[in-house]
Amino acid sequence: MSAKRKVGLLISGRGSNLKSLIAACADPKFPAEIVLVISNVTDAGGLAHASNAGIATKVIPHKTFPSREAFDSEIDAALNDAGIEIVCEAGFMRIHSESFVRKWQGRIINIHPSLLPRFKGTHVHEQAIAACVKTSGCTVHFVAAEVDSGPIIAQSAVPVLKGDTPETLAARVLEEEHKLYPLALRLVVEGRVRFDVP
Repeated sequence: MSAKRKVGLLISGRGSNLKSLIAACADPKFPAEIVLVISNVTDAGGLAHASNAGIATKVIPHKTFPSREAFDSEIDAALNDAGIEIVCEAGFMRIHSESFVRKWQGRIINIHPSLLPRFKGTHVHEQAIAACVKTSGCTVHFVAAEVDSGPIIAQSAVPVLKGDTPETLAARVLEEEHKLYPLALRLVVEGRVRFDVP
């Protein structure tokens, strides 16, 4: 059996998608393993999930760096030191420098809580409700220079119900995120989808 691909996670918060990926990778048949979790926030809840699963963690506080490029350079070094082949962003609340995106293009993916290209950026559930859409959902996509604009890998839709609040819609979307992200990671690892970089 071929070796599992080494995955690194970038997080900033509670790490609920990290938990779903840890669970997926625990399956001996899953083609990837998480070997490093990096957070820019010292007390991010996801760090405990990683430690409990025996996964190495590293905190790289962005505020200690003079520029976005310097911060990304430190992340890049940590990923390389761990032999990371694919990077998953899971609630990582920083925008990367263009040089970092170029270096990892085709090997870095992100999950976003809307059906891209609709409702980019933040406060997406408020945007969806304000737009009176009938359907929202989540998207896993390759990271590109423009935020939330990389090629789409997979999407999952949920209904927007009458009386939904941003919180109730977010909870429904998050359930789908936990199913979609492991599926999308498998597609990338197995080479069934790829970002052909010019």
